Parts: sequence; structure tokens; C-alpha cells
Amino acid sequence: MNLRISIAALAALFLSVTGAFAADPHRLAIHVDQNDPAVMNLALNNAANVKAFYAAKGEAVDIEIVAYGPGLNMYFAKSPVKDRISAMALENPEMHFSACGNTLKKMTEKAGHEIALLSEANVVPSGVVRLMELQSEGYSYVRP
Repeated sequence: MNLRISIAALAALFLSVTGAFAADPHRLAIHVDQNDPAVMNLALNNAANVKAFYAAKGEAVDIEIVAYGPGLNMYFAKSPVKDRISAMALENPEMHFSACGNTLKKMTEKAGHEIALLSEANVVPSGVVRLMELQSEGYSYVRP
């Protein structure tokens, strides 16, 4: 009798542990460092395709697109891809857009005035450091 209880307890523990792993979302970090709408659209396509793939399987995915250097232009309020970023952010609350604070500071100094970013862009201290943090948190890394 005690053996049956022990086996049942171990089975329940195994199921709860494997279930916990299955509930963890997949994670993807996408790196954009070019002032090129084609590159940003490729990054957005990658994000949309990954989201659709896992949604079809009933699985969650967290996606963060990190822009720095010339790529930060894609997060400017006047960006040629602003409408697509806004729509994707609205439709996908698990999708995040990080803007490099170092790049923004340098671009602001050079321009001599504040640079308006899209409301969806979250300024992080450093784009490169943010990518390092995401990778250390288990995010897969893609550079389109």
C-alpha cells in the first residue's frame, strides 16, 4: 500500500513539474541596429511568424525587439514603420519594443533637441546590455 502511495506521489510530482515547464513561455530577443525599414519589417515579420507558430500550438511566447545605433530611427515618431509597430503592440501585449538610452542621448545631443519616440518604445539604459540581459534570462537571439 505504501508503495502505491509513493508511486502516486512521485507521478503527481512529475506531472506538476513537467506542467510547470510547459507553462513557461518561449522567449525571443530580436536585434535591430540598422536605419532601414526593410530590416525592421523583416524583424517584425520574424516576430509575427514566431507568435503565429506558437499560438497555433497553444503556447505562449514573449518577444522583445531591441533597437540601438542607427536602428533607433525605426522607433522615432516619424518612423516609416510606426503604424505597423503600433498595430503589433496593440494586438500582442507580450511583444515589447526597447530603445537604447545611450543612442537616444547621443542623437538628442547631436540634434540639439528632444527626439520623440513612438509611445510603444520603452527606453532602456543600453541596448547591448539589454540584449545581454535577455539572453541570460533564456531568450533566444535573432538578428535579421
